[in-house]
Amino acid sequence: MEAGWEWDETLFSGTAAFYRRGRLPYAPGLADLLAGVLDLDGRGRLLDLGCGPGTVALPLAGHFDEVVGVDPDPGMLAEAVRGAAELDVADRVRWVRARAEELPAGLGDFTVATLAQSFHWMDREPVAATVRGMLRPGGALVHISDLKGETRAVDGLPHPPVPRAAIDGLVRGCLGPVRRAGRGLLPRGTPSGEDTVLAGAGFAGFEADLRRLLRDASPSGRFSARQPGTEVFVWLRGAD
Repeated sequence: MEAGWEWDETLFSGTAAFYRRGRLPYAPGLADLLAGVLDLDGRGRLLDLGCGPGTVALPLAGHFDEVVGVDPDPGMLAEAVRGAAELDVADRVRWVRARAEELPAGLGDFTVATLAQSFHWMDREPVAATVRGMLRPGGALVHISDLKGETRAVDGLPHPPVPRAAIDGLVRGCLGPVRRAGRGLLPRGTPSGEDTVLAGAGFAGFEADLRRLLRDASPSGRFSARQPGTEVFVWLRGAD
């Protein structure tokens, strides 16, 4: 995270219920795709860091013996508990209130760890090294985010597009031109370059295999969806 910014408990205060109702979902079939790529068989343990209301952890719960979701926001975890009950997977999931920087926190070792649009809020280098140490030999870290630079046309849809430019102007008018994050400011936004951080921690990616799998499914490289595409980078624990 940017120098000078510090996490505080107000960062996502009051947003948890809206996450579950209104945040755009990841591409359909993500859980099944990961199950195939990682050869999941219903065993092992999943660690989901920055789990929020269980957006990724809950769809994957059926692919593991146990899923552990970690998030510092109590509201997010309360929503995750409700979601687990609704999906009848409460016996497979465990929710831990903690920051990623507090790991390993006695949570044990894991088969897979996921970071779904949460890594940029963390002290990334030490978190990556810690998570790698929590993965079993042959384990994998999966970094998930919306596909960057994607153009999502709304032609043919029944309603007008979201007036994003006007909304951005309203936000700047009310909150000022510099992005706020909790009680702090992020003049340059959240950091990027996650692949460099993870490679530096000793993870090894098999991005080429994933690209080949997606290309086989759709030679044009396009998939039918009107919601954001999702990019997934799978990082193997690598040799010590």
